[in-house]
Amino acid sequence: MSNTIDIEQAQQQQQQRAYRDVAFTSTDGLRLYARDYAGAGGLARLPVICIHGLTRNSADFDEVAPWIAQQGRRVLAIDVRGRGNSAWDDHPEHYNVLVYSNDVVKLMHDLGIARAVFIGTSMGGLITMTLAVRHLELIAAAVLNDVGPVLSKRGLARIAAYAGKGEQLRSWADAAAYLRAINEVAFPHYGQADWDTWARRAFVDSGAGVLTMRYDANIGLAFRAGASAVKTSSMMANFAFKRLARRRPTLLIRGAISDLVEAEQVALMRAMAPALACAEVAGVGHAPMLTEPQAQAALRAFLATVD
Repeated sequence: MSNTIDIEQAQQQQQQRAYRDVAFTSTDGLRLYARDYAGAGGLARLPVICIHGLTRNSADFDEVAPWIAQQGRRVLAIDVRGRGNSAWDDHPEHYNVLVYSNDVVKLMHDLGIARAVFIGTSMGGLITMTLAVRHLELIAAAVLNDVGPVLSKRGLARIAAYAGKGEQLRSWADAAAYLRAINEVAFPHYGQADWDTWARRAFVDSGAGVLTMRYDANIGLAFRAGASAVKTSSMMANFAFKRLARRRPTLLIRGAISDLVEAEQVALMRAMAPALACAEVAGVGHAPMLTEPQAQAALRAFLATVD
């Protein structure tokens, strides 16, 4: 099953947007999608690849990606398979970070990108760490947005409670209310306009007045299986993080009220990688949108250190 976009229709809308659509095919034949933001003129600088969280999509970066592009960097925001405009996988067991990292490698190969700066939110950060084990040469630097090798059980339980439930709602107001109910703990300052905007990113009108989430509900099966095996995979996760953060410039951005990366997890990450740069976003939980002033100050300073 697929929810890929009509590429021709999207191309007709291109002039109204800050990005162009990129369609590519995974090594196992799945049609995938990314947004491509052209960098502003000036000296050529390494591109940035943005990877979203578990139930999200490339639209998460529709504010921060143009901001980075204005600093002279090409930005690619990926829809991980099973999300957004990428096709759904008939094999739910493929919804894992090893397969996702292969998809990123394929995108870079197809576009002729040898190295990039990675910005990974939550699951996107886990994909980045996986790449560090298998293809460290592709990573020039990395930003881990509210994620690390060890995650709080409290946050994992909260995510498992809603991920992959396959919600179908009847109105955009209902969609905004649903998102508010599960995310207000992380964004207590949000107003109605913020939830309305989020709803348009997270849901799609599938016809007959029914709104559905923009992801395959089967991703929840893989997540819950993975969450139950956290202890068995912790050694590999620690190795992946240390390989990344000890060998490449790495910035951790954390929501100050995050329930996934808490003070305990930050201390462990700093112990494993003393050179890790850290920034905290006040009043935000999991995960910062990277539009917050504290997040953007940290991003600007970090990116300025990477050619």
